[in-house]
Amino acid sequence: MNITIIGAGAYGIAISLMLNENKNNITMYTPFEKEYDMLTKKRENINVLKGVKIPKNINITNNLEKSLLNSKMIFIMVPAGNVDDVSRAIKPYYENQYVCIGSKGIEQDTSLFVNDVFNKYVKSDKVAVLSGPSFAIDMASYVPIGLTLASDDKGTLKSVKKALENSFLKIRTTNDVVGVEICGSIKNIIAIASGMIDGMNLPESTKAMLITEAMHDIKELIDALGGNKKTILSYAGIGDLLLTCTSEKSRNFRFGQLLGNGSSKEEIKAYTDSTTVEGFYTLKSVYNLLRNKQVDIPIIDIMYDIIFREEEVEKLEHFLITKD
Repeated sequence: MNITIIGAGAYGIAISLMLNENKNNITMYTPFEKEYDMLTKKRENINVLKGVKIPKNINITNNLEKSLLNSKMIFIMVPAGNVDDVSRAIKPYYENQYVCIGSKGIEQDTSLFVNDVFNKYVKSDKVAVLSGPSFAIDMASYVPIGLTLASDDKGTLKSVKKALENSFLKIRTTNDVVGVEICGSIKNIIAIASGMIDGMNLPESTKAMLITEAMHDIKELIDALGGNKKTILSYAGIGDLLLTCTSEKSRNFRFGQLLGNGSSKEEIKAYTDSTTVEGFYTLKSVYNLLRNKQVDIPIIDIMYDIIFREEEVEKLEHFLITKD
């Protein structure tokens, strides 16, 4: 199958390797000239996934129209904040392809989930979202990994799963797009909180307490927004929550550590300027979404107070012990 990957960052490359295992014809698109030159000359992205070589049979282009020519499936693998621009750019060339979105988060100005952002520009039933516990470097190392694929369309689930699943990657499917989107968005915020706990030199027991409380809150949020509570038990739910809340590979966790250990504003800003911290981007969006929907999730309020109102990080510790 001819497949286009939009985005040549770490996760885009990792997904391309999984698709390549199934002998798909892959074209990877990047709009950035420097990145394009690096990828074509070195066959690797030394900035985000150094040492992982891109097979020569994977095409690389900086021409979006060319990348989508004769394509049957599109994977959108960009930060959540870029999904709007990418969706708008795809619209003139979209010809009823299957679409799989690997971005996790909620758009800031509109509080829309990423599949809804795409559907602002491209009206299609053939859209799926992909989520679950998977660092790009682990996927690129060809080790067992499980992901959740969600779509309202059974044909899309079947086709994307067939293209992607292989002897290293297991795909479990669901029609609960809302639940998967919520899990993928909220877990990055909880990972920041977990990093804060680590930065304050609190033990694993306290992290476990946070994760347990977060699971209950996310489950209630899924239910309040019309999803299936059971999704919290999926790869997209507890799986991703465990991974991002317990590993220093997580950029969100590392950001939380900086907050928790009292790093300077300059050091924190330098990190956010040089690293995509999805939880930081998503927090404001989730906070506004909850206000609009009149849903009360106290952990989100606490994180918002600490990060955007610059309240003391110890407020999180107090919250966990006093939470109903």
